Amino acid sequence: MHTLTRQVRFSLNPFSARQVQGFNSYASKPCGEGLALYFSLWVDLASPLDLDTGFVVNVSEIDGVVRRDVVPLFAEMIYETFQDRQTPTLISLAEVLKKSWAVIENSFQPKIVTQLSLELAPFRRITIGSGEAQMFIYSEKFEFSAMHQLWNDKFDETTNFEVFGRCANAAGHGHNYVLEVSVEKTTGTEKNGWHSEFEKDVKEHFLDLVDHKNLNVDVAEFESLNPTVENLSFLAWQKLEKKLKNAKLCKVVVWENDRTYCSYSE
Repeated sequence: MHTLTRQVRFSLNPFSARQVQGFNSYASKPCGEGLALYFSLWVDLASPLDLDTGFVVNVSEIDGVVRRDVVPLFAEMIYETFQDRQTPTLISLAEVLKKSWAVIENSFQPKIVTQLSLELAPFRRITIGSGEAQMFIYSEKFEFSAMHQLWNDKFDETTNFEVFGRCANAAGHGHNYVLEVSVEKTTGTEKNGWHSEFEKDVKEHFLDLVDHKNLNVDVAEFESLNPTVENLSFLAWQKLEKKLKNAKLCKVVVWENDRTYCSYSE
């Protein structure tokens, strides 16, 4: 079974009942005019390959269905919400994702929709894994900077450098890390101010512990434990698991650089 993922970008003018389509789908289509709301929808479709074409499906078909049948669902919700002088919530967006699931599923049967993910910004997204889901996943990225040295006192110096390479240098070295926190939320009522509380909890319970720190020296958990990206992801889970309000932690990911990251979940 193959799973094909396609990103479809679109921009919506919240004060117009009609959207300008434009001609550059790479940037976004509809294109929006002036200051528009930009979205990007990731569609995952699973199916055996068509042996004649080598496709799960031609991605242009996904583009067509999303722009013809799904984008209007978002446009209608956004327009009506702004007309009522309200702000679209995570829950209202998740509800439109659920409607979108049914549209895409019906359009591509017997292929299976396995996931829909809506990027709200480069570092925030919501994801559903079922058209009937009462839960959705909210993910957000944060950054922190720290230095560390990788070393094991059980090894001699030669072995440490053989195992850890330049990371064993006594002076240490630094990284600009990225942390992604994913939580499950219900599609019921949403508490006002939840998002700000969520960010505050991540900052207070993890980021303040590690940001601009010497991990080996300043973080008690790493006095006898190597501050690898693997152990950092586990530490983030430990510090956040029971601290997030009105949401359930489902995964943390720590990027050491753009080529190396580790995730942890239970």
